[in-house]
Amino acid sequence: MKKYIPAAVLFVVFEAVAVSLAVFKDNIFYLFNFSYIGCSISLGVVLYIRSYKNARRVVQLLVGLYMLVYLGIICNENMQLEGFWYYLFSGVFEAATIHYLVAKIAGPLVFGRGWCGYACWTAMALDFLPYKTPQSHERRGSGWLRYLAFAASILFVAALFLTHAADMERIMFRAFIFGNLIYYALGIGLAVWLRDNRAYCKYICPVTVFLKPASYFSLFRVTCDKGKCVNCGQCVRVCPMDVDMTDNSRARKNGTECILCMECVKKCPTGALK
Repeated sequence: MKKYIPAAVLFVVFEAVAVSLAVFKDNIFYLFNFSYIGCSISLGVVLYIRSYKNARRVVQLLVGLYMLVYLGIICNENMQLEGFWYYLFSGVFEAATIHYLVAKIAGPLVFGRGWCGYACWTAMALDFLPYKTPQSHERRGSGWLRYLAFAASILFVAALFLTHAADMERIMFRAFIFGNLIYYALGIGLAVWLRDNRAYCKYICPVTVFLKPASYFSLFRVTCDKGKCVNCGQCVRVCPMDVDMTDNSRARKNGTECILCMECVKKCPTGALK
């Protein structure tokens, strides 16, 4: 049973967050929300331990669809970056602001870019495309686009407040719907053009502006046992984010891009990665 300890620890962590927020906010929703996410992630870890090849996809669907369909469309919560700015500027500490604080600001200090690998509803769809292994592991010099998208999201919400736009809640809901359509269109278009499912994540996704700095200090990260490594290059070839997993330094190539998908661990012929 010892091998299931990580799954139990994750469940306890999320349950602690669920209970704390439910008490602090006096809202049972947070107990359900974080308990559900904790159970989904813990289930994925159990499936991974039991060598189920689609373990990560199960978590992506359970968490991604929940946030996109239930929180976003049914509950009218804009869970995109624009929603975070909207609630932040409104001085409201609700679902979107709590989500960003837990998953994308504080969370990466522990789990790195795990959000991108297991919960993002944009990547959830993109990972079903056929270009799972990048055609080239050399990055294009287009990473600056993410900062442009990040600034655009702030300016869009700031403009709503500066112009005192009427019915901002409805505008933000429409922004969530159309924003997602744009993200999916860009993501699929880039994936087909560059033959790389994760091209959108590498060059355009504005959320990475939050994720990348904290991920540098991530507690959980894949490391290489140099004594077992035979430099076969398998891990580099299968990595969807072009990370050099044979380098254990935090400054390794694309080190803040690791989404903990564990494809490198599964492909390593000598068990050097863990």
